[in-house]
Amino acid sequence: MKSIELLSEMVAFPSVSSTSNVDVSRWVENQLKSRGFRTEWLSYTDSRGIEKVCVSGQIGPTEGRGLAYFCHSDVVPVSTWSFPESGPWNLLQKDGRLYGRGSCDMKGSLICMLSAVDAVSSTQLNAPLTIVCTADEEVGLQGARHVVAESKMYRDVAQRRSRAIIGEPTLLNVVHAHKGGRSLRITSKGIAAHSSTGKGVNANFAMIPFLAEVNQLCERIKDDPQWQDDRYDPPTINLNLGINDHTTAINITPAQSICTIYFRTMPGINADALVDEIKAAAERHCLEFEIVFQGNPLFTDPDSSFIAELLELSGKSASQTVSYGTDGSCFTELTDIAVVGPGDIRQAHTDDEWIEIEQLNQGTALYEKFIRRWCV
Repeated sequence: MKSIELLSEMVAFPSVSSTSNVDVSRWVENQLKSRGFRTEWLSYTDSRGIEKVCVSGQIGPTEGRGLAYFCHSDVVPVSTWSFPESGPWNLLQKDGRLYGRGSCDMKGSLICMLSAVDAVSSTQLNAPLTIVCTADEEVGLQGARHVVAESKMYRDVAQRRSRAIIGEPTLLNVVHAHKGGRSLRITSKGIAAHSSTGKGVNANFAMIPFLAEVNQLCERIKDDPQWQDDRYDPPTINLNLGINDHTTAINITPAQSICTIYFRTMPGINADALVDEIKAAAERHCLEFEIVFQGNPLFTDPDSSFIAELLELSGKSASQTVSYGTDGSCFTELTDIAVVGPGDIRQAHTDDEWIEIEQLNQGTALYEKFIRRWCV
């Protein structure tokens, strides 16, 4: 089966976000070129000096709204893997499933779109089909931000008001909205020393009053309707806190204490007000404050004609919301945008990540319907 062969090839690239994705991007570019796409290669260097690439392709005439499809080539790391007979970069077919890192999130989705393209003759197209494959989706949507800022093909998509599909795994359900997010880093500075000397300044102690304020904030907003939206499950912002002093032994006075705070935002919720409150608390306690990541919620009116068409084509009765995020957080200019992709998000990022072969088949068939509806 051609789609399984393609997925096997793509999974073989260990395109973890902490490494360069040049090789897998070259593979994507070659796949697009072999199908007649005009391509765009957008390269940038991440904060660690590693080269990253976003690849875009467009086929068909330059008139009409057409369809844009978005995916990403990076995957999360592999610390453990459930199948000793086949590693995470070797696609394993077993009991109707395909196991491998990225098979579900979200290389399988791109394979569905490429297979759908193969089912439609390019001579039939009367509106453009655009495919965008980003980098660094798993680590802050950095590739998508570069696409929005620098990609000529993305600018064309926005100007022509193309219909847009984010191919993240939804079991092919139509998702009209997802949460955004804010990630904050608060740092306390101390002085390292051997703890027996009493000469150091423990950075953790300086962090404690701030943490107490954050705890009070969490309690205050937990049941407050202004921070909730019943259209999502769960309906809350899910404020999550982590702390680490990065000391290597118990007898070292920590020279720094780092608190990370992440919460998910929803339409109509004043996320900036919450950020400002946390920043003010950090400043009161003389701590360093940094915004690491900001992502907008994605929202398309579930009663719009675009969502109605997606439901018709997919055979679903109603669209949904989800609590995870996608590159769609960056594509705020696109008004007709939804998340529709093969695979189950519960299989993403697991040590036995898999996608059902049937989901690949159904995803290909559905994406072909999309192409025929809006590009033929």
